[in-house]
Amino acid sequence: MRKENNMFQQYLEEYGEGLVGAIGKIDPIQFGQAAGLLKQAYLEDKQVIVLGNGGSAGTANHFVCDFGKNAVKEPDMRRFRILSICDNVEKITALGNDIAFSEIFREQLVNLMNEGDVLLAISASGNSPDVLRACEYGREHGAHVIALTGFDGGKLAGIAEVNMTARLSSYEQVEDIHMIVTHMIVNFFKGNPEYLRQ
Repeated sequence: MRKENNMFQQYLEEYGEGLVGAIGKIDPIQFGQAAGLLKQAYLEDKQVIVLGNGGSAGTANHFVCDFGKNAVKEPDMRRFRILSICDNVEKITALGNDIAFSEIFREQLVNLMNEGDVLLAISASGNSPDVLRACEYGREHGAHVIALTGFDGGKLAGIAEVNMTARLSSYEQVEDIHMIVTHMIVNFFKGNPEYLRQ
């Protein structure tokens, strides 16, 4: 039993140390640029469109909830215009079945996206074809792309205007960091209302 307890203790310490180390490596310049693009979208009344697959879709939807509700708390200020394009299973499966699963996000952007909108793309690998296709479409049509990636950033890191990579080798830990980063973004705007008035 003592040997097992030591094994679990070591595992928990290593997992936590990995997360703390990755948080410490978040680039403040990239974080600031992401905040700047979101501020610009707010001031210009543009949309923030969020996307991701699997666990990243869960993070995207969670961020839409938190950012849309909590980022602006001042009673005299409107909230962000934010939406997820990975929250409608009927639409996603119809597009995937009738066109191609690599097009499930791009096809929605054709209907929804305007020049100057911000795409926030979340992909642990940075290589998901549907995410890449959407971001390529966004850049070609005047959107700003913010990416949250993992591992080495993948192809998405090269497409995005701003990229924050969780340089870890575990999908679970990468997704943990992505959730933390999205919470940090919400908390930054919530705690600094004057930033949107400048």
